[in-house]
Amino acid sequence: MLQLQFVNFNKGSYIVVEGKSQSDRFFIIQKGYVQCYKASGSGIKPFILGPGDFVGVVPCMAGQLQIETAIANTDVVLISVKKEQYPDLIANNTPVALKIIRTFANRMRQMNEMLTKATLNHVTTDSSEQILHVAEFYEKVYRNNCAVFAYYQYLKTRPEGPQAEKAKHKFVTLKQRTQAVYFEPTQDLTREYPKDTMIFSEAQSGSDMFIIQSGEVAITKVVDGNEVTLAVLHKGDMFGEMAILENKPRSASAIAHSDCRVMVINSANFNQMVTTQPQLISRLTTTLAERLWSMYRQLDNANLSDLNQKMLDMLSLQIEKQKIDLEKMQTKSQQTQFTPQDIANMCGIPNEHQPKAIYDFTQHPLIKMIDTKVFIKDVPELVHTASFFRKQNQGSSKK
Repeated sequence: MLQLQFVNFNKGSYIVVEGKSQSDRFFIIQKGYVQCYKASGSGIKPFILGPGDFVGVVPCMAGQLQIETAIANTDVVLISVKKEQYPDLIANNTPVALKIIRTFANRMRQMNEMLTKATLNHVTTDSSEQILHVAEFYEKVYRNNCAVFAYYQYLKTRPEGPQAEKAKHKFVTLKQRTQAVYFEPTQDLTREYPKDTMIFSEAQSGSDMFIIQSGEVAITKVVDGNEVTLAVLHKGDMFGEMAILENKPRSASAIAHSDCRVMVINSANFNQMVTTQPQLISRLTTTLAERLWSMYRQLDNANLSDLNQKMLDMLSLQIEKQKIDLEKMQTKSQQTQFTPQDIANMCGIPNEHQPKAIYDFTQHPLIKMIDTKVFIKDVPELVHTASFFRKQNQGSSKK
């Protein structure tokens, strides 16, 4: 039988502290109010949580360090939920899980906007014009598989739009020499996408989410002629859930990073799974928490001005996602599957600055190149160095 603990915090008491590893549990506020904030320089304003809201749920479900500090704004009564209790909690109370998931979805959309603005000093809009910009970008960089898909989605959205004739000509011209697939949704429970084909475009409407069965999928955004890689997802990862949870246009594009096969879940299937498969909800919660935690870390990265520090920190983030116990590593070195270009794209470094940034990055003593991929000589030292860069940046932002 599920037994939850009630805990009391007096006004002014710290509940969780940013950067600490106290993430084996999260809290549901039963009574009172809690103020949450991040270190200065993040761009995230302090906010207040009240009864029914959650404290520390992202790092708990992601198994990572705390992403913000929470202080009791009044005397508060909290319900403490250990991570291992979560499956039992949602089996008996699905609405709690759905509220957490929808809270995650809302915060992820906000973080998407903040990341884009912090990385490229610009905010994109969910419009047909943005789909056209996506199409034109990928055509410009000779990624026609992505371009032709985006041109089709623009035409579907604006068949009589001001750029419709141009887009139609581009689509017809490009389609005959591309591998693009699934321009329209189907009833297929699984789909296969060749490498560098688009699964969906940012700003496109959609009602499906996906689970990767094999291969990799890149989640990207295009802003002012630059591509930002938000994440590279692997087997077992979910994506596209925002369309189901919020019924809003896609906030980013999904592109096959390698040949991949995905399982398709539509709104009807999702609603059925919510009530009959609590393990799916538990898995989705963990997936969203890991992604949201990563977005918070990427925002810290976006606020680094030194490009070499930025690339080293982004490489460190890819290691942190693996949840490696640095103190128990038998071999300190690690071969990655990332090229320096991958890391630069993840940082959103403009094309004109990438050659020098990549050169400086490859000269750093903690890494070397093996078969065009980044090899880390000392993983713990890399993570500690990146952490120092972030703390140094936070300190300078306070001045």
